[in-house]
Amino acid sequence: MEPQARFFGGNAEAGIRCTLCPHCCGIPDGGFGVCGVRGNGNGKGVIPFYGLVTALALDPIEKKPLFHFRPGSSILSIGFAGCNLRCPFCQNWNIARVPDACAGGVSVPGRRMTPVEVVSTARHNDSKAIAYTYSEPLVHAEFLLDCMSLAHGHGIANVLVTNGCIGTEAAGEILSLADAANIDLKCFSPTTYAQVLGGTLVETDGKEAGLLKAVLAFIRLAHAKNVHVEVTTLVVPGMNDSAVELDACADFIMSLNDPGIPWHLSAYHPGYLWKAPATDPGFLLGAKERAEKKRRFVYAGNIPGEENNTLCPCCDTLLLRRSGYRTEMVGLAEPASGEAFYRCAGCGGGTGIVC
Repeated sequence: MEPQARFFGGNAEAGIRCTLCPHCCGIPDGGFGVCGVRGNGNGKGVIPFYGLVTALALDPIEKKPLFHFRPGSSILSIGFAGCNLRCPFCQNWNIARVPDACAGGVSVPGRRMTPVEVVSTARHNDSKAIAYTYSEPLVHAEFLLDCMSLAHGHGIANVLVTNGCIGTEAAGEILSLADAANIDLKCFSPTTYAQVLGGTLVETDGKEAGLLKAVLAFIRLAHAKNVHVEVTTLVVPGMNDSAVELDACADFIMSLNDPGIPWHLSAYHPGYLWKAPATDPGFLLGAKERAEKKRRFVYAGNIPGEENNTLCPCCDTLLLRRSGYRTEMVGLAEPASGEAFYRCAGCGGGTGIVC
């Protein structure tokens, strides 16, 4: 049966309009929106990339990165094609930027899988969770809803690794089926989203415009729906590495009134169209130290030698020792019956780490 395309509505001047994300693309017949995967076929919304899986692997959950959700476990990770941002430093541009890949003579790899096949693969690999990751899963909202619903029916958790750029209707449905999410907060500048990352026009208030506004709303909604949230900021020299910018990101996370939300500061490395030098590890560690004055759980990623251990928020007992993607649980006590979180073996207090 042909999958039903949703989140299309209203006519654009030269075609139909996709309402999934804040771009609200007007798509001419035979064309696609910014994401490269949602299109117009004879005046109707079409999703020809439904179920096209470009990457499939069993990963450490720490690779997502998720540090406080089922630490030390493996997770079936599934990737798709397309993205509604155009980050010039994208590490997965050959699958995320479908139009660019095709223009460069690169065919988008992949094979078709049904939601049943995805869930069966997770069960076959004894994976208790599925991560929708690698490129941008939200532009495949229809497939996500089908797959996530089926996964929950089999007791399998759903994890989103996403840029969070989506409208409220689809966000509400998808987050209702999500158990955990790592959400990119790429910067705190609507102008950067618009001019560098391929966002929308900046509103006159200059505060939370276009895609930035959507990302902040998505993070708030995920937290409000009790989805386990972790936030990642790729620190790109010359783009978002000022103290003012990083402080604004930290202040927003603090505004959620949840000190247990981990913030991952990740080092940029040259790739795709962006050729600036990589983030200096010393600078990233300094940014982490500065952020730790505001946040309890701040981690520096994508640099060598950083262990990123987790200490108890109550007594500083070492809870988790990390080296790369290897995690050793050294100070976690099993939760009491019915609890979903580990306790500290030192003081018995809550850790906020999902088991």
